[in-house]
Amino acid sequence: MVATNTQGLIKRLGPGVITGAADDDPSGIATYSQAGAHAGFGLLWTVVLTWPLMVAVQSVSARIGRVTGHGLAANMCRAFPRPVVMGLVVLLFVANTINIGADLAAMGAAVAMLVGGGQILFTFLFAIVSVLAIVFIPYSRYVGFLKYLTFSLFAYVGVVFTAHIDWRAVGVGALVPNFALDKDTLMLVVAILGTTISPYLFFWQSSQEVEEEEGDDEAGPLTENPEQAPRELTRIGWETGIGMAMSNLVAFFIILTTAATLNANGKTDIESTQQAAEALRPIAGDAAFLLFSLGIVGTGLLAVPVLAGSAAYALGEVRNWRIGLEHEFGEARPFYITIAVAILAGLGVVLLPIDPIKALIWSAVLNGVIVVPIIGAMMIVASRRAIMGDFTANLWQRVLGWLTLVLMAAAAIGMFVLM
Repeated sequence: MVATNTQGLIKRLGPGVITGAADDDPSGIATYSQAGAHAGFGLLWTVVLTWPLMVAVQSVSARIGRVTGHGLAANMCRAFPRPVVMGLVVLLFVANTINIGADLAAMGAAVAMLVGGGQILFTFLFAIVSVLAIVFIPYSRYVGFLKYLTFSLFAYVGVVFTAHIDWRAVGVGALVPNFALDKDTLMLVVAILGTTISPYLFFWQSSQEVEEEEGDDEAGPLTENPEQAPRELTRIGWETGIGMAMSNLVAFFIILTTAATLNANGKTDIESTQQAAEALRPIAGDAAFLLFSLGIVGTGLLAVPVLAGSAAYALGEVRNWRIGLEHEFGEARPFYITIAVAILAGLGVVLLPIDPIKALIWSAVLNGVIVVPIIGAMMIVASRRAIMGDFTANLWQRVLGWLTLVLMAAAAIGMFVLM
């Protein structure tokens, strides 16, 4: 019986872990790399701090979807005027489009670094491939392939065993919040917060919980099937905890690796894809560029559908469209058109006179700013008994959720004051 239950839980493992994997997108890789190069081990504490905060806000978003049977945007419409929700969705769409463009540009630059030239061509090819894959391949199969490419990120863990590490400095950096109060460092703090606690992940995980529930004939919204609550809320808790821990473990080692290699050798500002890849040279040698490219391309291909899909879910819920990545194109035409528009519009980032690495960091900063009102709206929804019934957010989710809002708002305000 225990083995059967365990197999059932593993089989259903999905939204929380996929969300965690998508969180380490090219924007995250670039931001963490820049943090390690700029501040050494000094910003390691940010990924330690954000883990419980991530678990809290992501489990709240998943809880909303599983309890109500509707996504985050649909539930926001029950708590706020529709124009207010549409305003938040527009912010999400703009931020996601910029993030998609930065991810695609980084993917193109990573491949161009390997084969030489053609960065814009590769970027456009990745955009087209992403659109076609999302429309014609069920997302569950698509993810099954891409998740293996993301394993290349664990190469950053391997560098630890080849580079000289001052473990005392690592411990201090991980446990003692200490950073310079200058605009560059504060911008990095906002970027780290924005790339780990990203608004698109809230909408994505909430909607994926709805799709999981609708795909199971024995499941239903917890407001209508309260007997399922102990099992489902427990699953959401540990699944989200594992997914976010995996995400932050990778983030921790990217910062540690770039601190021990780039910062230690006087490279404190990453200005190109090649410089970011150099952090892997101690373990990979001449194959460093290949490993880095696999990580960028794998996480990019995984994240682009999440970014575009979360925007389409949110807009579709406000507009009452049929939504879902398991539907065929003809069954959810506006939903898929929105995804395609978000991806193709993101290509405009390629035309900006800015290096892909810098574009990735700025997209993380933007996420760190717009996430503040979205967290506030989500926490209000999760606390409304009229929406959540007997399954409102619990005490630790409420405390950590509102604490997340306060910390991210303070960081964003501090950054703007010093700019």
